[in-house]
Amino acid sequence: MRGLALLLLAGLLWGFVWEPSRLVERDYALALPHWSPQCEGLRLDVVADTHTGSPHNGIDNLDRVVQRLIASDSQAVLMAGDYVILSVFLGTYVPPEKFATHLKPLTARKPVYAVLGNHDWWKDGGKVRRALESAGVVVLENDARELQLRQCRVWVAGIGDMWEGHPQIERTFAMIDDDAPVIALTHNPDLFPRIPARASLTIAGHTHGGQVKLPLIGTPVVPASHRYISGEIVEDGRHLFVSPGIGTSIVPVRFGVPPEISRLTLRSESQNGPER
Repeated sequence: MRGLALLLLAGLLWGFVWEPSRLVERDYALALPHWSPQCEGLRLDVVADTHTGSPHNGIDNLDRVVQRLIASDSQAVLMAGDYVILSVFLGTYVPPEKFATHLKPLTARKPVYAVLGNHDWWKDGGKVRRALESAGVVVLENDARELQLRQCRVWVAGIGDMWEGHPQIERTFAMIDDDAPVIALTHNPDLFPRIPARASLTIAGHTHGGQVKLPLIGTPVVPASHRYISGEIVEDGRHLFVSPGIGTSIVPVRFGVPPEISRLTLRSESQNGPER
């Protein structure tokens, strides 16, 4: 019994203290359709669900994330929503005006593009958007923007959140007026089946990777389809990447799913062979 109690205590400390306070940087190499030679090897950092104010995840942790992003060799940063928290046990709400200021050192060094998530809308999406834009973040809500990253010309199509953002996919893709590669950025990955095949890649967040991944059992709770928990998913030749995120929501636990900055290296599947 004593051994079982110690094991339980170790698991609780791991899930509620140690792992939520970690920050890993993980590299992913993605071979994509409709990718141009000029964009071969493009490096992008993806973060989602920062939920500043959740336990072990205050302004000091946001500063840590920002410094890691500045030090990265990525050419741009994509943020997939949920920057505030509606509710999390032992958490403290941090107003968007306060956390956005801490993004300025990042936007001064590289372009940052974002969409809003359901928590942002629940806490006044317009206010969150204005705060991000005041810090130099380009917020794309049902809007598309062409980026020139060195020799690479690529579109980012930001789609509104599936639950709260009134997504207008057809309208957004109608803004793309040439054949440059397209990255669709949205919050909820359940929108993925509706994204046109014109997109080389869809990037989302929202799931937090389930926050808990248990041996043999897997991920018991995901606020989206279990097909779209985290990482790269390929369906019918179409590509999705789901960030496991930074913060927590509802219950401040992470077990087997550490907070992550995801670093994507994007290449053409025609050069590397199709994904299996």
